[in-house]
Amino acid sequence: MTTLVLSQPKSLMRLSDLALLLVAVVWGTSYGVAKGALAFYPVLGFLAVRFILTFVVLLPALLRTAGQPRRDALRSGLPLGTLMLGIFLCETFGVANTQASNAAFLISLCVVFTPFVEWWLLGSRPAQGMFVFAGISLLGAALLSGELAGEFGLGDGLMLAAAVLRAINVCQTTKLTRHCNATTLAITAVQAGVIGFGSLLLALCLPGGLPPLPVAAAFWQASLYLVLGCTIFAFFAQNWALKHTSPSRVALLTSSEPAFGALFAVLWLGESLSVSGWIGGGLIVLAAMWIVLRRE
Repeated sequence: MTTLVLSQPKSLMRLSDLALLLVAVVWGTSYGVAKGALAFYPVLGFLAVRFILTFVVLLPALLRTAGQPRRDALRSGLPLGTLMLGIFLCETFGVANTQASNAAFLISLCVVFTPFVEWWLLGSRPAQGMFVFAGISLLGAALLSGELAGEFGLGDGLMLAAAVLRAINVCQTTKLTRHCNATTLAITAVQAGVIGFGSLLLALCLPGGLPPLPVAAAFWQASLYLVLGCTIFAFFAQNWALKHTSPSRVALLTSSEPAFGALFAVLWLGESLSVSGWIGGGLIVLAAMWIVLRRE
């Protein structure tokens, strides 16, 4: 994977880095926005609305793809979409059971797991310093999650599961799209379809099904923001960046997500963190910054 990174033009690398930092911004705000939308509709119904809308918007890109590129889009998008369905189920149920600021911090542990998953799936061994980095980040997560009620809650556990699945996802995306002829938009459309219709199927299998769609403007405003910013743009940018850089670098650059998530949760949602919570979150972010500088 090092050869892949070094072979890219500097201008392309800078553009990739900028796109990933913007992904971190929108993903950091997504937890607070999603938490607000979940006040109007159940988790599975909300996921179905969000990703079916995304699929409809991107469907023309998939329909314009034919032949081998379409088969490549399906071959890559179907397993990646299934994996991402698991991620969003953990994330959305998790954010519904913890503070948005905690969710943003805990999901950042993806940056801890990614190098080890990359070593496992792609054969790229992490540096020795990564073990120190993992210990610092895990200490930060323990301080942060413990500040809620002195114990590790269900929502926190789901967010950690989502972090592990995210690490697997970025590595699998690199593996499955490395020699793929499909466009990034076509792959994103397939992923969104799997997540959206998968969530709808799960919701319809539950007793009582789904209630009628909300009519509140706040729900649809939140859904529109999540569809355009946190799904279409973020999925496209991450899938595109993974063709030009390594999974570990993607995880490292998007690890600034907690800072934006905490800032949004405190300033916009009125949430608060204790001193230990801020220290824990700070350890996660500082450890990520240290790794970025070390890699540079």
